[in-house]
Amino acid sequence: MKQLNNNVFPYSKVFVLGLAKSGSAASHLLLDSGIEVTINDLKADENSADILELKDKGAYVVTGSHPLHLLDDIEVVVKNPGIPYENPLITEAEKRSIPIITEVELAGQLHEGNLIGVTGSNGKTTTTTLIYEFMKADQSPVKIAGNIGEVSCEVARTTSEGETMVVELSSFQLLGIEKFSPHIAVLLNLFEAHLDYHHSLENYHAAKANIVKNQSAEDYFVYNADDPAVAAYLSSAPSQLIPFSIQKKVDGSWRDEEAIYFKDEKIIDRKDIVLVGEHNLSNILAAMAAAKLSGVSNEAIRKVLTTFKGVEHRMEFVTKKHQIYFYNDSKATNILATTNALKAFDQPVVLLAGGLDRGNEFDELIEPLANVKALVVFGETAEKIADAGKKAGISSIVFTETMNEAVEAAYSFAETEEVILLSPACASWDQYKTFEERGHKFKEAVHKL
Repeated sequence: MKQLNNNVFPYSKVFVLGLAKSGSAASHLLLDSGIEVTINDLKADENSADILELKDKGAYVVTGSHPLHLLDDIEVVVKNPGIPYENPLITEAEKRSIPIITEVELAGQLHEGNLIGVTGSNGKTTTTTLIYEFMKADQSPVKIAGNIGEVSCEVARTTSEGETMVVELSSFQLLGIEKFSPHIAVLLNLFEAHLDYHHSLENYHAAKANIVKNQSAEDYFVYNADDPAVAAYLSSAPSQLIPFSIQKKVDGSWRDEEAIYFKDEKIIDRKDIVLVGEHNLSNILAAMAAAKLSGVSNEAIRKVLTTFKGVEHRMEFVTKKHQIYFYNDSKATNILATTNALKAFDQPVVLLAGGLDRGNEFDELIEPLANVKALVVFGETAEKIADAGKKAGISSIVFTETMNEAVEAAYSFAETEEVILLSPACASWDQYKTFEERGHKFKEAVHKL
């Protein structure tokens, strides 16, 4: 596997803060590249197999506390994206003017082929997956990585010069880049999210906009022409602007009532597209633009769009029981994602929602709840979402503690041809380690009915 070299990574003493998947992958890459590595993780088990392996490779590992002296002689910090900048080691590194990066910076310096980066408040995983599937259907050499489950720097170690890497990027990751620059940058949308981490909407949007900051005139910026917040960053993009829109014809990807197009070229009739939802049509247009810029054929795009039903935990159809339809949208970690999910259905919905309390209210959810006949709430935000449900006129609201209870309660309300939808509008961390775990628990509970 490939290793970093001094020409692209000029640091010889690196501090890795936070292990998990990204920190562990970065540590292994750095150690394999002959770089001196110090690792600090507050909660990790120092006797775990991964830490023992890292120690065997020569890493100095400290767990259980954050001693500031670990930064002595350190040249750069590789921070796990989820660790806030208020962490005492990060604030100390900033005082000492030590650069702070995330592992995607390592991936960008290691990967030699084309790089497609996808970010936005919603739709990242679906769009990233679609681009990957388009290219794969066209038999183009391609790998998928990033916030989608495969650590970017780990995947970059295996890519070849002629291979494209499609990377899903979070705002947390994009805050920690120096030279990282995708050949095609995709910005899907910008809404209010992660304010507990970024502290202001402006900071959050600026982190997302970092995706274009290192681009050149030879690169492309695929952007949502329907989103004014995205448009605010167009003037700062040094790359070629390629819009997509579900509202109007643009010089990029667009749609009318009958079909979708790239520039003046019809790609496919809308009735032949399997993936449901207006928000997914926007994701499709973004992915199609990136694919067309990469030379993917219309035939390959059509092949995918007539078969692709979506990504796990994103408006995922689970099963049908007694003519009641179950959908898992556990990835809906904010109000907009749940709003989009609710808009996808014409029939009555029993909604399961709740999770981590980030301090926001849920009044923006009141109007989208118009089609919800019953509301099952859980987690830290249960009371807040229930209040929004009452304001929306929902009379059937149930508080539950476990996913099994929630699914059983939802099933008691649903009738023939109606939908039971898990779309929490919140992060999962109050009850579950990940949104994937939450989605799996939902599916397990459904199959137990």
